[in-house]
Amino acid sequence: MTPTASLVRQAQDLQGRIRQAEGVGLASTTLETLPAFAGCLPGGALRTGAAYSVSGSTHLAMALLAGPSAAGAWCGVAGVPTFGAEAAAATGVDLSRTILVPDLGDQWTAVLAALIDVLAVIVVRPPLPVAGADAARLGARLRQRGATLVCLGEWPRSEAQLAVTDSDWLGLGAGHGHLLARRVTVTASSRAGGGRRVQLWLPGPDQRVRAVGADDSGRYGGRQHHGGGELHRSKAS
Repeated sequence: MTPTASLVRQAQDLQGRIRQAEGVGLASTTLETLPAFAGCLPGGALRTGAAYSVSGSTHLAMALLAGPSAAGAWCGVAGVPTFGAEAAAATGVDLSRTILVPDLGDQWTAVLAALIDVLAVIVVRPPLPVAGADAARLGARLRQRGATLVCLGEWPRSEAQLAVTDSDWLGLGAGHGHLLARRVTVTASSRAGGGRRVQLWLPGPDQRVRAVGADDSGRYGGRQHHGGGELHRSKAS
């Protein structure tokens, strides 16, 4: 049996187990989503049957996964061999309900289709640019199964595109200190048109993923904050 066929078989076996477990019902057209994304996503939440594109930050994709995962949805991370389990758990991802497929193999669309059949939300990094025909076929499967896809990279005709375009770290001094928080600027656009820019803590000083509030500007807007840390600009990652 080839590695790809083995992955498909494992996904099919998993389907029966998940159907027996308590999960998130598919009657709703939206999924539980962290409130931080209310200003980024059309309708303020992830929708079932839709695909989303994320660029500039794997952590942003994990934060999108955290809401449905914490609510009990079975999720998957595919094609991301550098997936950080500890960081994902800190964001709110329930690792006990998360399936990891580090390598999608040559027949990655077949493996992804099998995962769509059994999981509620999948974060995927395709090994190749996604062809329009493949996106259309997998999009139809998402709608049929009531699943949601978050693509690290470009996905044709995605529901929304989110990109981290700026990033500041809080806590590092001149070669010393500890990272306490990360403030990012997210540029969001939707298939319906229009765009917006929002600032998020990813995570904040309280280790939560949340929108940057007006009171944060006074506490963390300058070079120094009460704990002695500083804000330093970095490349989005």
